Amino acid sequence: MAPRKPRLVVPVCIKKKPWEQSLPLHNRWHPEIPAVAEVITGEVFRVEMVDWTGGVIKDDDSADDVKFIDLSTVHYLSGPIRVLDSDGIPAKPGDLLAVEICNLGPLPGDEWGYTATFDRENGGGFLTDHFPCATKAIWYFEGIYAYSPNILGARFPGLTHPGIVGTAPSMELLNIWNKRERKLKEEGLETFKLCQVLHSRPLANLPSTKGCVLGKIKVGTPEWERIANEAARTIPGRENGGNCDIKNLSRGSKVYLPVFVEGANLSTGDMHFSQGDGEVSFCGAIEMSGFLELKCEIIRGGMKEYLTPMGPTPLHVNPIFEIGPVEPRFSEWLVFEGISVDEGGRQHYLDVSVAYKRAVLNAIHYLSKFGYSKEQMYLLLSCCPCEGRISGIVDTPNAVATLAIPTAIFDQDVRPKGKIPVGPRVVRKPDILKCTYDGNLPVTKNLSLSM
Repeated sequence: MAPRKPRLVVPVCIKKKPWEQSLPLHNRWHPEIPAVAEVITGEVFRVEMVDWTGGVIKDDDSADDVKFIDLSTVHYLSGPIRVLDSDGIPAKPGDLLAVEICNLGPLPGDEWGYTATFDRENGGGFLTDHFPCATKAIWYFEGIYAYSPNILGARFPGLTHPGIVGTAPSMELLNIWNKRERKLKEEGLETFKLCQVLHSRPLANLPSTKGCVLGKIKVGTPEWERIANEAARTIPGRENGGNCDIKNLSRGSKVYLPVFVEGANLSTGDMHFSQGDGEVSFCGAIEMSGFLELKCEIIRGGMKEYLTPMGPTPLHVNPIFEIGPVEPRFSEWLVFEGISVDEGGRQHYLDVSVAYKRAVLNAIHYLSKFGYSKEQMYLLLSCCPCEGRISGIVDTPNAVATLAIPTAIFDQDVRPKGKIPVGPRVVRKPDILKCTYDGNLPVTKNLSLSM
């Protein structure tokens, strides 16, 4: 007999708010957020997800929704899902949970997505000191391909993946997170900078009741108040997996997640139709609602067997990811290099962030010569299947990072060759959707352009 259709364990309705779903969603990590479903190892099950903002960003002609978004509410996750073996015994702390991605895609009837940059005063992005305005591009899907009416002349196949897959932390691990992130926020403002400007972004987002959604836990109860003040934000990736944004985790991939609580309490969300390495614009993939069809296995005692702690406790481990066999095939690439010298000419010591920033800026300025705005290229490089690499990390004082862009995504030849083409064919209109920047934080300027 043919295998049964995957069992739908977490349904969503895109017309409902995250807290109105039949199985309410959550946007924090905490061991006491109760599971909303159970699955057995070996069964294929389906999880549906809203987009990471819970439907705040709309398919319309304005970027105001991006500019004024309340980022205390993200990311909305489906789950937690309790995982049992075939004998009904739950996953235990110290186990490894192997999660295989069998299938995935946009939710039927909701086949569109968006890429955006947040306002400098409200989230920013990797290049927020160069691009302080809130912007948005809408994308539509044609099978495996994406195109945008806001970035004409570019079309590419998406490598669809979940941005977030993770297990619940134990209370001990949650306390470790909160302690180290609070220390960074309180003491790191003058120590941790990127090009003297990006330190104006929050160094860490600490637990807060504002915007907090805790699944089945009722708002207003003492239990909700206590957990909301302890629960970690979902913004960074951590020991439990979480928001790793690994673009290659598509069909056929496996994630080997540490188990910290009984049942593992697996959650997932932040679906992407496509993403470039680094997701540099922050809201930088093609964000969408979607579904995953998953299968789990439990490797008993797998944490100690396979994961070596890199820190003061056995909890300081990281997941292992096995990339699947499905990805777009490109044969020709333009590769842009960056070194750890910032736009002011200051030398940094083996700083990969500065080097990658330079590589991205080099690519943006180059591609804008072919009829695109720099804002269009910032969004495109954040969501197209480009490849980021650390090319050198030992030759002091310069780290070297590269950004490789598949040339086939453009409908014109963008290689250096004679004169740059001019004329109506290469002037791409309309531009992306854009708001004004009304703040007064400093902007980084390219000094060579003012000479």
